[in-house]
Amino acid sequence: AGYITSASDLAFQMLSQYCETEQTDNLTVIGFLKGEVDYTLMLDAHIDQISMVVTNVDDNGFLTVTKAGGFDLRMLPSRRVTVHAKEKITAVFCSTPPHLAKGEADFSDISAIKIDTCLGEKAKKIVNIGDIVTFNTKPSELLSDRVSGKSFDDRAAVACLIEVAKRLKNEKLPFNVAFVLSDAEELGMRGVRPAAFKVNPDEAIAIDVSFGDGIGISDDECGKLGCGGMVGIAPCLDSKVSKKLIKIAEQKSIPYQTEVMGRSTGTNADMISINREGVRTGTLSIPLRNMHTDCEILDLNDLESVCKLICEYILSGGVMND
Repeated sequence: AGYITSASDLAFQMLSQYCETEQTDNLTVIGFLKGEVDYTLMLDAHIDQISMVVTNVDDNGFLTVTKAGGFDLRMLPSRRVTVHAKEKITAVFCSTPPHLAKGEADFSDISAIKIDTCLGEKAKKIVNIGDIVTFNTKPSELLSDRVSGKSFDDRAAVACLIEVAKRLKNEKLPFNVAFVLSDAEELGMRGVRPAAFKVNPDEAIAIDVSFGDGIGISDDECGKLGCGGMVGIAPCLDSKVSKKLIKIAEQKSIPYQTEVMGRSTGTNADMISINREGVRTGTLSIPLRNMHTDCEILDLNDLESVCKLICEYILSGGVMND
């Protein structure tokens, strides 16, 4: 899919400035910085985004789509999208005017919410079944060091890893560091499985987003924007990694929060931890409001705290000698 390839290619170009880099057949990007000993920490952030797939094109230029990744159907009417067809097309999800609506709208079936290409019968010559559709939203600066946009899940973490590679490029590292920008997390964490098998790390940290504070969300279900990255604590995570992240954050006065999960994490950490014979794995998440929408909100200070914490964790030797 061209929209993924362009993002993957751009990340490859940026990461290649700071480390040895390769791009796998499944569009995952892997960068590598060599350390003093043959021990490898893998850092993962997924580069894919939620999207849709065209399932039908009618004679009037209206498209039917299905979901590729999870999102709330209530957000779709009147949303602007890009159809990645033979040429990129800007289109809009249809919205019935309230004056003509009969009762409450039903948002249980995405196939009932059509996309208007405004192409009429020409649409069938340009758009094919299986073409990808993505949200079409430009990022915006907000107040208080906050920004809004689409695909911050998880390209905010991708940006963090590229920045970490930049900061560590000329440092003397205690061990090898692999930077994995994995594809297809939103489709069942399919990209990180072969990547982890290829890298075969000794320990790993998955960097993702998690729920940020907002209306209708209780404090025990989310992190607070502007208060630092969220260190994961869960039965499926390695307690040494989690405790070391917390210890480093406190020693270096880096803002952090904790995120306690009862079972799996819902991140690529779940796949990395059971790679080969098993991998010590932790998570570090960025608080995010309005997840899986085209108007996600994050605080840039949280990205900075995540970058600092990862760098200090690496320079401290991780849990290699603990």
